[in-house]
Amino acid sequence: MYLQLKNKLHSKSFISLEVTPPHGAGNEAIFEKLKATKLANKIDAFVVTDSPLARLKADSVVSAFKLQEYFSKPAIATITMRDKNKIALQSTLLGANELGVRAILALTGDPATSSNQPNVKGVFEGNSTLLLEIIKCFNAGIDYAGGEFSTPLKPTLSFAVCNSSSKHPKTLQKKIATKLRFNPAAIITQPIYTLQNAKDLKELFEETKAQTKSDTELILGFFPVTRLKTAQFLNSHVSGVHIPQNYMQQLSTAKKIGEDEELKVGIALSKELFKELKTLHPKIHLMGANNFKLLDEITE
Repeated sequence: MYLQLKNKLHSKSFISLEVTPPHGAGNEAIFEKLKATKLANKIDAFVVTDSPLARLKADSVVSAFKLQEYFSKPAIATITMRDKNKIALQSTLLGANELGVRAILALTGDPATSSNQPNVKGVFEGNSTLLLEIIKCFNAGIDYAGGEFSTPLKPTLSFAVCNSSSKHPKTLQKKIATKLRFNPAAIITQPIYTLQNAKDLKELFEETKAQTKSDTELILGFFPVTRLKTAQFLNSHVSGVHIPQNYMQQLSTAKKIGEDEELKVGIALSKELFKELKTLHPKIHLMGANNFKLLDEITE
């Protein structure tokens, strides 16, 4: 799975799919839901979330392992800095290595204050770059404290994320450069909603990549917005994501006609955007809160 993922990342095209584990012990229902669509045949890898919004979900590494077994495709397990200290992070990485989950997406994580569990406290011993550094140490055969492992580990691919837009491009470039120092396999962007945004971000990334002499790939984030309220929420509450006014206006006009028209317009806008992004840079990460049927329709 490791070589399959690594080779595909450096090929002409790459499509990954976000999957969120259940609030329970069984992933099978989600897998069957995905299997009922054509989506699994269109993608090259899965990205398994780690209790997004600090809402309790099944373990990302175990779920990634189950996905790999079920679909015979690589799975990237997300690990956040929110819930674990350095010991727990390294322990999880050792377990993942043993299971053959050798691709890790490093995230800082949503704040614990957004959790649905009582009195939750975030750990946050560092941000996502600490996890990237730990993975770099593991690939060198040592733990974070410099101790050599008693048995050799198999190499792990690290992944990182970045904002899709910023009022200050130089600030965004600096953040990208910081992560490129660890030479992750790829950086996945937050959702993009205009072709121009994608062009600007790609140019900024390539310039930064040349400066750092990294071989990291860029993967454009894609999250279909088919409802006005979703678009307004993303614009208001998600830093680094910008949905243009004309997109919002078309959804607003459609909403006045009815929910069916709003959905129809949202799907049409998403389809066109996906085609444009795929033509510009055919390496895309699909996000959709496990709405596989919608993503299947949009990517036809």
